[in-house]
Amino acid sequence: SLRFFVGAQLIAIILAVARNGELGTAAWNDFLLLTAYTQAVALLSIIALKLVARALKSTGVGIGSAVAFLVLLLIAIGVYEAMLFILHITNITVERWPPDHVTTLARLTTISALIIAITLRYTINYQRGHARSETQQQDRLQALQSRIRPHFMFNSMNSVASLIRSDPDLAEKALQDLADVFRVLLADARKMVPITAEGELARQYLDIEKLRLGDRLQVKWTASNVPRSALIPSLTLQPLLENAVYHGIEPSFAGDTVDIQLWSESETLKIMITNPI
Repeated sequence: SLRFFVGAQLIAIILAVARNGELGTAAWNDFLLLTAYTQAVALLSIIALKLVARALKSTGVGIGSAVAFLVLLLIAIGVYEAMLFILHITNITVERWPPDHVTTLARLTTISALIIAITLRYTINYQRGHARSETQQQDRLQALQSRIRPHFMFNSMNSVASLIRSDPDLAEKALQDLADVFRVLLADARKMVPITAEGELARQYLDIEKLRLGDRLQVKWTASNVPRSALIPSLTLQPLLENAVYHGIEPSFAGDTVDIQLWSESETLKIMITNPI
């Protein structure tokens, strides 16, 4: 919405400069009228597009663009006629505006049509690029979330099996953690979840890995100014932690520490995971 008003004001400035060779009272009055006109067109255009947006979603891009073009062009012409009527009944004379109504209306229609066509083209390209970017981000997230080693389940089950006789309580807890992890893996990975839930899932995963790696795996959590209501995509931490364990801890005979840092900065949640390698 703000871009509409800024763009409208830029158009008013450009037209005022092009129409007036020097500054003066007439130029200033012309600028004020152009500003009032372009801002009124911008406001009504936003309202009209919001009203017809739902109906246009069910149509194709071509039909939707044509309807939007006609609506915006009618608004531009309608606002011009309304301003002329107001100026007429208030007996205000505009020096810089041509007296020939037909010629002025033809120029206005041509200029408005060009501006609307360019604006619609830019808007369509922007929305397509934004949608493409979101799709690519979702694809990258899905690819990251799918990087769960197939043998992770078998290693975990073997670790649990070895505990059943020696430590049944720990084996039961490990099975519960494993069930929670796989329940999330099978759920919709595109949904947003609280950072607290994602952190708990990460801890459960690391507890399972500790059964296998023992003291070789050390974990350090650091959280600073992280709001509990913060949301992140489901299954964000686990693949990163698995990668850190697989490449940083397993190759080391002595093991090491996986450092997990979370902090909030300018209303953005930052996450950094480091391993020895």
